[in-house]
Amino acid sequence: MTLKTLVENLAFSEGPRWHDGRLYYSDFYRHVVEAVDVEGNVEVIAEVLSQPSGLGWLPDGRLLIVSMLDRKLLRQEADGSLVEHADLNSVATYHCNDMVVDGAGRAYVGNFGFDIEVQGNSPSNADLAFVDADGVVSVAAEGIAFPNGTVITPDGKTLIIGETFAAKLTAFDIDEAGKLSNRRVWAEIGPHVPDGICLDEAGGIWVADPREGCVVRVLEGGEITETIDTGRPAFACMLGGEDRKRLFICTASGSGSGADLARDGCIETIDVEIPGAGWP
Repeated sequence: MTLKTLVENLAFSEGPRWHDGRLYYSDFYRHVVEAVDVEGNVEVIAEVLSQPSGLGWLPDGRLLIVSMLDRKLLRQEADGSLVEHADLNSVATYHCNDMVVDGAGRAYVGNFGFDIEVQGNSPSNADLAFVDADGVVSVAAEGIAFPNGTVITPDGKTLIIGETFAAKLTAFDIDEAGKLSNRRVWAEIGPHVPDGICLDEAGGIWVADPREGCVVRVLEGGEITETIDTGRPAFACMLGGEDRKRLFICTASGSGSGADLARDGCIETIDVEIPGAGWP
């Protein structure tokens, strides 16, 4: 099967999440969170001036949105207003990015760790933030090489995160309080580099790879079972649809500030055999 375009003319879409029959996503440089159904009908959900990124939901259905540039986690109330859920500046050392929210409403939020456009050849590691459901912030894990896409297994006991600048997926055990331990390499995937990721029922992880222009399905240990060529950088992916067998892929020609002018971002889809599972 070939890729089909669901949404186009985006600046740079990230953080795709399947929720209540629609795909939600952030468009960085248009400063909006939008939702699209399988027919391509788009609705603006929120406007975030400091650039939205990772998305997730509290158990009561309220939406959490990462506000990148001011390093905040916002919460959308029932009336549509946005309020500060947590201030991440005590942990994040540069722009915040992807996030996973578990079934208890606890969020794990990554950040760049450094100015990628200035310091790209000499990256600094970052700490992963943990935000409890009541908004209290602490450090979940230290020294991650650009924490990016993150998933939690259906049993809620394992978190797996992409370390973009280390070309690997790293796993942690999760205790009842949401704390992480037993850090280990889940898969070395070089030459691929992980950006957004999602998990399927068989334990495979789909990885969007902007450098190689593809998405790959990876098993624990590093075996790649499938590769889908996107023809240009792929920045994030999510399994959704009625049976969670539709893979949604965020693509664009680039990710820097020039993406605002190019406006060639798309969300593309392709059907796969194994449905999605876990969080997000």
